[in-house]
Amino acid sequence: MRDQPLHLPPPEDVLEIGAPEQFAALAHPLRQRLLFTLGHRPATTSQLAVQLDAQKGNVAHHLKVLRDAGLIHIATTRQVRGGTEQYYQRTARRMVVAEPQAAGTAAMLAAFAQELDLSPAETHLTLRHLRLSPAKARQLGETLAQLVDEAEEDAKDQPLHGVLVALYQQALPTDGL
Repeated sequence: MRDQPLHLPPPEDVLEIGAPEQFAALAHPLRQRLLFTLGHRPATTSQLAVQLDAQKGNVAHHLKVLRDAGLIHIATTRQVRGGTEQYYQRTARRMVVAEPQAAGTAAMLAAFAQELDLSPAETHLTLRHLRLSPAKARQLGETLAQLVDEAEEDAKDQPLHGVLVALYQQALPTDGL
């Protein structure tokens, strides 16, 4: 019996987040971390609990919420001593939030902050404000998305790195400043 079953890549390349239950599912930092982890290979509840240093029951609950929202699925199962072990995987390689909502954005940024805090290596975090025409902003957004999408991964024994890309138009002050 193998330690981990063979797995296929996620069934979808891109999943657009837009349903209320998806935003609700994204509104918890542990669920964000589960999604990050499941983006690389399928894992069981027990494996995820160990990897994320969380209680197995808590992980199982959050996996159910993610599955009900259509963000993860059971990729494969394996028979083990009197039971069936389920391997969960993201439903898409990349998830994009069509119209970000405050709760989902806050949860995503909180999970990102936790990932940065746990990073054993130097991190790169930059915030810059640019004056851009709508056409240049669209071009920059497309270039950033393409850069991330086309980045080639090294062998599985190399460290895993997270990438968060955001381009937004800054809101104008309401007090006329």
